[in-house]
Amino acid sequence: MKDIRVLIADDEKEIRDLLKKYIERELYLADVARDGEEALSLFEQNTYNLIILDLMMPKIDGIEVCRKLREKTNVPILMLTAKDHEADKIVGLSIGADDYITKPFSVNEVMARIKALMRRFLVLGSDSGKEEKPLLKYKDLSIDVKRYIVYISGKEITLTAKELELLKFMASNPEQVFTKAQLFRNVWGNNYLEDDNTVMVHIRKLRKKIEKDPSNPEFIQTVWGIGYKFVGEKDES
Repeated sequence: MKDIRVLIADDEKEIRDLLKKYIERELYLADVARDGEEALSLFEQNTYNLIILDLMMPKIDGIEVCRKLREKTNVPILMLTAKDHEADKIVGLSIGADDYITKPFSVNEVMARIKALMRRFLVLGSDSGKEEKPLLKYKDLSIDVKRYIVYISGKEITLTAKELELLKFMASNPEQVFTKAQLFRNVWGNNYLEDDNTVMVHIRKLRKKIEKDPSNPEFIQTVWGIGYKFVGEKDES
């Protein structure tokens, strides 16, 4: 699996070296950046399958790096945050990070998150051979699961990997009500939901992108006291 390449951006040498060691032990390639400026420079020079960003970095912080990366790529981004930076977690998710993990962290947990993110991205972004429709169509909404693109009334809207996973999962199970924990388990591949923000922020981002009126959603509806469900008139054409 030497074609898998990961970028690690963190200003702490111990963390960079530790993550690089474990990632390369899994037979992936790993590059390291000491700050946000170096991370963006490496991104322009190489093709990455996953990017790990520390929020607090010199020169350009992780939030700004994430924002700039999302203008160019939909590869999974895992953010490293301090436990007391709750607001930063929400901001990171809102601008396109796919997942976050708090410091201090378990290396095994980080590796599990990395594998889950890459597995889903590579499966969704490649021809996996599964008998899966390349398009899910609901009235004005079309989901191209191969190209990570959504069309609303013919207009192309680009989603991040995690946004598309969440939308694809819900659209593949119309009218079924899911709790936040169920969505987290099925989309993030982890049984432990640390808080509601991860799911809620991604739902909010999706609504802004696909709903005509996000405050009165047509597709992703809230089931009060339980969770969310996808509602749509399926287009079989």
